[in-house]
Amino acid sequence: MEKNYNVTEQDKVFMREAIRLANESCENGGGPFGAVIVKDGEIVAGASNSVTIDNDPTAHAEVNAIRKACKKLGTFDLTGCVVYTSCEPCPLCLGALYWAHIKKIYYGNSKKDAADIDFADDFIYAELAKPYHLRNIPMIHILSDEAISTFKKWTAKSDKTEY
Repeated sequence: MEKNYNVTEQDKVFMREAIRLANESCENGGGPFGAVIVKDGEIVAGASNSVTIDNDPTAHAEVNAIRKACKKLGTFDLTGCVVYTSCEPCPLCLGALYWAHIKKIYYGNSKKDAADIDFADDFIYAELAKPYHLRNIPMIHILSDEAISTFKKWTAKSDKTEY
């Protein structure tokens, strides 16, 4: 059952800024996506998609906004922040938003709307459900007995920064 969230006029203002960034991105050669990160009712960072501009397949609007917000706030933890994004986050962005500890995500366009303009992510969800040996990109598990030594060092480290 879906929760009923009260959408405020302020939420609409933040979403319109994300949409503005998406429109600006289209005009400047980027993808049609924009996002803003808000903390305590103030925009901390806003960004658009710059995949083609930066030649970076991870330069999605939400990821770019996370990077800017973290730099501005001097932290890798965006607990308490809210994201307003012009489109429902793709798997990359959704994962990044979870890792950043975002409190809430508001989105404009749906993933179906994105698929309708050839930004479809269903193939990623399908790939994740497949056993490794059936995936389109081969995943080969090697040297686990050597690689595990790093995890053992991490576990034993007394001055590590948890994230």
